[in-house]
Amino acid sequence: MSARTERRPWGAYTTIDEAGQYKVKRINVAPGESLSLQYHRSRSEHWVVVHGSALVQVGDSSTAVESGGYCYIPLGEQHRLANTGDTELVLIEVQCGSYLGEDDIVRLEDRYGRAP
Repeated sequence: MSARTERRPWGAYTTIDEAGQYKVKRINVAPGESLSLQYHRSRSEHWVVVHGSALVQVGDSSTAVESGGYCYIPLGEQHRLANTGDTELVLIEVQCGSYLGEDDIVRLEDRYGRAP
């Protein structure tokens, strides 16, 4: 599989690998930007921050995650990721589940007008 990059209002992601019930992405979030508050019906996610500083919300709890830090987002749990630093945030995301399509994202809040 060749890597493919998708642009988003907050930055970009590159799908690095995908097979069966897993997908691996590199996610780049610009300084001051954040992903939508969302959940997934068919997958869980593991995030490893490899560069920068993130504020990660999982359920009602928010945690600062620095380079080398890790967090787990269970299936169906609302979550959000924000870049709190002044440099690009880079993380590796591993998705695990029965369906890994982008249309499995259920947005609850979104600063870019993509939530229902």
